[in-house]
Amino acid sequence: MRIIWLGHGSFRIETEGKVLLIDPWLTGNPVLLSTQHEAAVTGATHIILTHTHFDHVVDVLPLAKRLQVPVVGQYDLMGYWGEAEGVETIGFNKGGAVDLGGPRLAMVPASHSSTFTTEDGLRSGGSEVGYMLMTEEKTVYISGDTGIMADMDWMGDYYSPEIGILCAGGHFTMDMRQAAYAAKRYFNFKTVIPCHYKSFPILEQSAKALIEGLPDVEVREPEIMEAIEL
Repeated sequence: MRIIWLGHGSFRIETEGKVLLIDPWLTGNPVLLSTQHEAAVTGATHIILTHTHFDHVVDVLPLAKRLQVPVVGQYDLMGYWGEAEGVETIGFNKGGAVDLGGPRLAMVPASHSSTFTTEDGLRSGGSEVGYMLMTEEKTVYISGDTGIMADMDWMGDYYSPEIGILCAGGHFTMDMRQAAYAAKRYFNFKTVIPCHYKSFPILEQSAKALIEGLPDVEVREPEIMEAIEL
């Protein structure tokens, strides 16, 4: 498995012959160079969306149409996009799981919001979610944007993910200390990869507090477009 950070909350995950783009944000991404955009999405087989805030959704439909790949996400929004936008979608809901042609993806709760701006004001984009990516070798918890929540208790117990990709920038989501607390209380991760930080001054710029809070866990600070192989 190769996990490649595209900056902010965006990832490219290569596993079992599939290339999964998680919340791929290219346009306006302050830490991903324009010269890196094509390499970030080449070979994609699926786009996976956690929620509809601009820094997660702005490139999803254009990429789905250009790359001719399905968008995977929350049922209500996927149903709408399938009809209104003419893109292939895989819609499901919290508690469900889908087969991506090798890896399986289970949808789990998140605690955040999911809206987007239109000419008529804010609109709901379904509900915010996270995912458990289950492969033959590993299970990865992709938190999406979230705060700490009690649901993490059963999620950690039921799915037992070895890897956590955790939002940890603060202000909009958990910060580094909260992410360390959640990881320690609810999960038994071998590896934690922080995200949703460094991209804006308002967010945390260092994972020091996460590293210090998880002395028995391998915390891998990602670098843009550099693969973490697990």
